[in-house]
Amino acid sequence: MKISRRTIKRNLTGYLFISPWIVGMLAFTVFPVIFSAFISFTDWSLLKAPSFIGWDNFKRMFADRIFYHSLGVTAQYTLMTLLPSLGLSLCVAAMLNTQIRMRGFFRVAYYLPAVLPSVAVALVWAFLYNPNYGLINNVLRTIGVQGPKWLSDTKSALPAIAIMGVWGGCSGNIIMYLSGLQGVPRSYYEAAVIDGASSVKKFFYITLPMISPILFFTLIMGIIGSFQVFSSAMILTKGGPVRATTFYVLYLYNNAFTYFEMGYASALAWMLFLLILVLNAVVFVTSSRWVYYEGGEKNG
Repeated sequence: MKISRRTIKRNLTGYLFISPWIVGMLAFTVFPVIFSAFISFTDWSLLKAPSFIGWDNFKRMFADRIFYHSLGVTAQYTLMTLLPSLGLSLCVAAMLNTQIRMRGFFRVAYYLPAVLPSVAVALVWAFLYNPNYGLINNVLRTIGVQGPKWLSDTKSALPAIAIMGVWGGCSGNIIMYLSGLQGVPRSYYEAAVIDGASSVKKFFYITLPMISPILFFTLIMGIIGSFQVFSSAMILTKGGPVRATTFYVLYLYNNAFTYFEMGYASALAWMLFLLILVLNAVVFVTSSRWVYYEGGEKNG
């Protein structure tokens, strides 16, 4: 099939316009991924040429106590934040879906955490958590309660960052849940009222199935996000006290840019990729039992 010069010219023009994206994708995504896979099998300190060591970085990983500790801290954080964030954001979205006063204001207010810089948010929470003059402990003192030391106590540091994570994670989910709730046909609820269904039954048999694709998406993104926590711990605690908030990505960062062990850090990065891949694969496999699409068909 012969292609005309006009078609070739039009195609070249199109590729020319998208060439900045292609160059950026190759330079800042494709190449770093391939290069990190290569250096994960090397010993490279940035100051000398990488030397190939095979699987030694991965063998070292499975003998590294801090690797297991950071993985455990990240898993605890995920358990503390994932389901509470999804549940709370769904409740708030349901509230915003009703005819309340100043509904537009509340929608904007709840979405603000999603657009605020993470560094600025962390600094605000650092002030709130200050044990001496922070707002949270000051409020607790007014009711006769001695507040914890929050970020400087091994028992409260991780829950404190988890509270911050729930607060920040709700904002984006609220908007998605709200859009899903507004897409549920009112006729379904009217038919349920005629049949005498209670509010609880309407929620579990109409609302949840209809927005289950959005629940599925937010669960996937929540798992990915919770295993990539970095900025809050880096700014607030730097992994302390006594490694109580040494998240996986923070440990990866320290190996790369504090200890200059880029090969080991790359191996940690690829292990993180595999862990997230496995967890999301489990969610995808089980989604056929609870994710419904229009027409009553289940996912898968």
